[in-house]
Amino acid sequence: MNLPLPMIDGVSPSSHWLPAGHWKTMLDFLNERFPAIASSTWISRMAKGELVDDTGMCLTPGSPYRAGARIFYYRELESEAGIPFDAHILYQDEHLLVVDKPHFLPVIPAGRFLHETLLVRLKKKLQLEELVPLHRLDRETAGIVLLSVNKATRGDYASLFHHRKVRKVYVALAPALRDMSFPLTRRSRIVPGEPFFRMKEVDGAPNSETHIEVIDKGEDSTSGQMFYRLMPVTGRKHQLRLHMSGLGIPIVNDRLYPKLSLPPLAGTDDSFSSPLKLLAKSVSFADPVTGREHYFQSSRVL
Repeated sequence: MNLPLPMIDGVSPSSHWLPAGHWKTMLDFLNERFPAIASSTWISRMAKGELVDDTGMCLTPGSPYRAGARIFYYRELESEAGIPFDAHILYQDEHLLVVDKPHFLPVIPAGRFLHETLLVRLKKKLQLEELVPLHRLDRETAGIVLLSVNKATRGDYASLFHHRKVRKVYVALAPALRDMSFPLTRRSRIVPGEPFFRMKEVDGAPNSETHIEVIDKGEDSTSGQMFYRLMPVTGRKHQLRLHMSGLGIPIVNDRLYPKLSLPPLAGTDDSFSSPLKLLAKSVSFADPVTGREHYFQSSRVL
């Protein structure tokens, strides 16, 4: 659908479907549903024409509440810490954009990140309003990310991931595990854990699979660390981090697994000092539109 608000500085409007409820006016609903946002902020956005319904009509504080309608608005943050690392564009055509993402940069806006995200930066730089990521990559993980440029062919590329036709190779630095034979395959059942942003492995039918190989020891042979090649068959959230942790060799600088440790405050001097030693090193696949064999490799190193 055509959005009733334009993209501004790479930020496309957010939307919200209005549920059934007791609210008489739009402002009543917004004040109750978004308590962290001051009522004066919503009034200011309305005065600037930055809150509209799906017909493009500007809403006012007294606009009647209509269950089932869809509203559009711009998400805003009072403050946002800068991320001093850039993504590198590796490839672009009329259908596909491939970039090499740095550590610490989120792929999409969420939580405390909006402008400092891969998607918003690229939309702003390339003026591609329909740009959409085709797969996930953690904020802490660096490497190859594929994005769809053209919504007409988006489904063709998304189906590659759905049918596991994309070959992904990661590199990780982790402790040596000398009493186990490599290569090996780790299969487990991954489900949401606690707190909400962590996952966990549980008993039951496996829903995740990763092939793991040893590449080489770390530069310091006394460090007790090795480089591993990780080839996921499935794409569960935090799969590689969980599988390495489950083997007893958690990835270096992993603050989520096996134990949760709070990261330094974003924007402070030490917040970027210890990147997760995990890199999405390469992606390869047959282009579903052109038939061309693609291979993309990150130039980053751990």
